[in-house]
Amino acid sequence: MEDISVITAVHHPLRRRIVDHLLLHEKAQVGTLARALDAQVGSISHHLRMLQRAGVAEQIQAPDGDRRASWWRLIRTSLSWSSRDYADSPADAYLAREARRLNVRHQLERLQQWNRASPNSDVQGFNTDALAWATPAELSDLSQRIVETLETWRSGIDREDGQRRMPVYFFAHGFPTEV
Repeated sequence: MEDISVITAVHHPLRRRIVDHLLLHEKAQVGTLARALDAQVGSISHHLRMLQRAGVAEQIQAPDGDRRASWWRLIRTSLSWSSRDYADSPADAYLAREARRLNVRHQLERLQQWNRASPNSDVQGFNTDALAWATPAELSDLSQRIVETLETWRSGIDREDGQRRMPVYFFAHGFPTEV
């Protein structure tokens, strides 16, 4: 079970953007993050410290050894939680539900952004869905398999092979429904 402080730390809108940037670029200097995210350096530093306190990001040595530069990377690359994990604390359950709501909003905003831009894109996206019968354990197994597949896929990409790549966003939800 995730500590609620980790979930709430990541789901602040600017911190979520910082996490996304670090996921793609592996490490970044505070000034680079500020320019990329159109934010003030002081604000980025504050939010990185919040992510550090939550155990999500850490400050690292500058690749060029310059001690004046503040470089950061992620320690955690994924989170998984359910508001039911916090049934003993109504306040924490509320925070977990709110983080889930913010997460879905973030995902849908990205999808809407893609849909607006896709008619002008040379790159084809995809969508998929499925409907099946499953127990709670089988649904949990599906979630784990998807996470493992994504990690295997992401770790198999050779970013140094000279090919032109673009950021790709993937999200999926699995949940009980009625037909």
